[in-house]
Amino acid sequence: MLTWSERRRMKRELRLLDKKMDAAQIFDAAQHYYTDREYIACVSDILENPAFRSMGNYIMHGNTTCRTHCIDVSYFSYNVAKKLGLNAEACARAGLLHDMFLYDWHDHIRTTGNHFHGLTHPRVAMNNASKNFCLSCMERDIILKHMWPLTVVPPKYKEGLVVCYADKYCCVAEVLRRLSHRFRRALSA
Repeated sequence: MLTWSERRRMKRELRLLDKKMDAAQIFDAAQHYYTDREYIACVSDILENPAFRSMGNYIMHGNTTCRTHCIDVSYFSYNVAKKLGLNAEACARAGLLHDMFLYDWHDHIRTTGNHFHGLTHPRVAMNNASKNFCLSCMERDIILKHMWPLTVVPPKYKEGLVVCYADKYCCVAEVLRRLSHRFRRALSA
């Protein structure tokens, strides 16, 4: 478990990293993840898995599919982890699997009565990922705690904070992308 001072230092390092490199540049690079041979070597088994591919059937944020969101989070956190000298492979793999809940969360309340998708989906994702892949302790922790601070217990590893940060960043970028399209359409009408 990270101490309070380690968490503060990690936040400081992430802020410095933001200044050194344009986060939007990394996010845009995620569209070309398939050309990064080193990244593909880490995650090819996941990308080719039928359960992972089925995540393309579910919308996540805006009109981004769950699979595309996970690829964005994975590649973004992979690059940040490499820059920080952390375990980039664990970030890449856990980033792909962090939302492997395999249902449409928009209909989840109506179909199950569960109003706490934000709190419960990390465990569902981790269970689904465990059925399909052999996960390290670090990857399990990253998947289970990627919704921190909504999930009260913080990530045990720095890599977990990287994926958590990447997930929030990608979510905001996806929603803003959708809103900007709506705004442009409204202006042109």
